[in-house]
Amino acid sequence: MFTSLLSNLNYYTVFLLMLMESTVLPVPSELVVAPAAFNAAEGDYSFWLIILLATLGADCGATINYLAGYYLGRPIIYAFANSKWGKMCLLNQQKVEQAEKYFDNHGAVATITGRLVPGIRHLISIPAGLAKMNYWRFLLFTTIGAGAWNIILGAMGWYMHSFVTRSELNDKIEEYAEYIKFIILGLVVLAIVYFCVRYFIKKK
Repeated sequence: MFTSLLSNLNYYTVFLLMLMESTVLPVPSELVVAPAAFNAAEGDYSFWLIILLATLGADCGATINYLAGYYLGRPIIYAFANSKWGKMCLLNQQKVEQAEKYFDNHGAVATITGRLVPGIRHLISIPAGLAKMNYWRFLLFTTIGAGAWNIILGAMGWYMHSFVTRSELNDKIEEYAEYIKFIILGLVVLAIVYFCVRYFIKKK
């Protein structure tokens, strides 16, 4: 099903795939937003509408995870992560615990920065729900983080249109995505430093 949706990217499938990507389903956002932006560069779609729908999809998927954490609780979340269905989603308890640790270390701002961290991005909503974070604050932070990530991926896809053929696109995206991950991690570190400094200044 994923392959069929990925090969037929439009406004509807971008929204749906990004919703899936923000739950626990193994959908690579790089292969959704960047190719959709590539299509937009050809004049088939609106670049900013692609970004908007990708972000709304991410918000909806993140809300599902948030509600699962909020209402189901840790034992059921862990049980699912360790189940056959969880493993089919490339999930396990260790990954959930890693997301929880990231959230505990960075607080509510983790719902912004966590959206930019590979391996954490699609799970950071679960510890936000477990911690009973205010939903509207969670949604705002998620929108900022998901929107930033989608703009980065969209810009990459749009830029590649000028020198990459459609047949080479997915290979080039995977190649460039590795560099982007390092850049994103650097930006996340800077963001964390900024918020820490701001916190201590206010405290004083």
